[in-house]
Amino acid sequence: MSKTLVVVVPDADTLAATVASRLVAKIVDAQAERGSAGVVLTGGRIAKRVLAALGSLPEAAAIDWSNVDLWWGDERFLPAGDPERNETQAREAVLDSLPLDPARVHAMPADDGTDAATAAALYAEELGPELPRFDVLMLGVGEDGHVASLFPGYPELALTEGTTSAVHDSPKPPPTRITLTLPAIQSADEVWLIAAGPDKTDSVGRAVNGDKALPAAHATGASKTYWLLDKAAAAKIA
Repeated sequence: MSKTLVVVVPDADTLAATVASRLVAKIVDAQAERGSAGVVLTGGRIAKRVLAALGSLPEAAAIDWSNVDLWWGDERFLPAGDPERNETQAREAVLDSLPLDPARVHAMPADDGTDAATAAALYAEELGPELPRFDVLMLGVGEDGHVASLFPGYPELALTEGTTSAVHDSPKPPPTRITLTLPAIQSADEVWLIAAGPDKTDSVGRAVNGDKALPAAHATGASKTYWLLDKAAAAKIA
């Protein structure tokens, strides 16, 4: 059973630095154990701050970046290089400055004329019939309690089979997205739910306190689930 831990820091800048430092330690530990590490990245404003902080950490020099697999929890189904794509933002924040193996950077397909369902299926093929090891899977938490592109009341939240899904008519733009399913998310060794700011107070409080109507309440790691929050986001945790 997953163990849930809540970490609260003073503000968003401290949160970004804390998450980045934890991520370095987790990658280093995974590589010490088996030579490689698998990380699932998220999108959103806090994700960009975490990745930017990662690039400035001296301890990140201990990571063998050529033996890190990077995946994404969801993606905005837009053309390659679109500034709103999570991949584009991650590359600009830090990825393009790291000595990564391009074959181990597993971006979700872009909108190149194929439909989102086909793109989601292609990503499922890349993941493989047995999911790779996800040492850390990071998720931002939306104001409505969504994680990845799993939204409250949407059918994708109820999927119990498969690893990816297309999402249509998203309540947040753009309307078409690709996402990991809950079973794929729950396969990760550790799931980190990251939120900062007063606009996240209600959704974080409800999810941490067990409101199963919110997707964030279902996002748990196989071994540990971390809620990594600033004081504003954590204000309504009982």
